[in-house]
Amino acid sequence: MTADTDRTAFLEGVWDLTVATPIGRIKAVVEFLRRDGSLTGVASGAGEDVPLRDIAVDGPRVTWEQSVTRPLRLNLAFAVDVHGDSLEGTSRAGRLPASKVTGTRRTTPAGTAE
Repeated sequence: MTADTDRTAFLEGVWDLTVATPIGRIKAVVEFLRRDGSLTGVASGAGEDVPLRDIAVDGPRVTWEQSVTRPLRLNLAFAVDVHGDSLEGTSRAGRLPASKVTGTRRTTPAGTAE
């Protein structure tokens, strides 16, 4: 394992997220994985899968950006702190107020019935 892999291994896996927006709670699934030596990710929710961009890890703080088209076309910026199998932070869409984000790591592989 490289130092970079050691630094990001705590994040890899599938996470169930809840984003508390002014229009209600939005559920999403985010998967972080290592591909060709780089940390990548994809978010799924509201019938679409979108790639994560600019994933950065600084200690327990993880930031990334993503674009969605449902329920609205938005560019989102996430900043969360990961502690074991849970995370908490915010998501921001442009000048809109930040929305609270919470999440838990799945203990079963993606696509497995729970």
